[in-house]
Amino acid sequence: MNRRTAMFSAAAASLVGAAPLRAANNFEITRSDAEWRRMLTPQQYKVMRQEGTEPAGSSPLNKLTAEGRYLCRGCDLPLYSSATKYDSGTGWPSFWQALPGAIATKSDRNLFQLRIECHCRRCGSHLGHIFDDGPKPTGKRHCLNGVSLKFAAA
Repeated sequence: MNRRTAMFSAAAASLVGAAPLRAANNFEITRSDAEWRRMLTPQQYKVMRQEGTEPAGSSPLNKLTAEGRYLCRGCDLPLYSSATKYDSGTGWPSFWQALPGAIATKSDRNLFQLRIECHCRRCGSHLGHIFDDGPKPTGKRHCLNGVSLKFAAA
């Protein structure tokens, strides 16, 4: 990561209330590539470890309305509360805010645009992206891949 990218990531993180993403080997929970492959399905691995995207409308979590918390599939860290979940109409589980200290962000310049990518701050698993078209009070849309999450009922 060069200095400009680090500065932009820190600035972007301050706007969405998250920490900038740390270097890949500097997480509280680390696993070898072989360990990740053993614990995840091929689709989960592609999304969580290779920053892929699941097909829109494919996650059962998208329509889930039960009370509880959404956890990182990679390390069980609580990431989002059902109280901040909403139907964005995009086909992916969406939230207007993460739990405090739960996610990290970095800039993503793929697809010829600048987006903010979010990851689990504890294990680095890719979750999705954060956009500025969400509801009040934050105006943010955390558009997430359901395969990166587990649901724990209240």
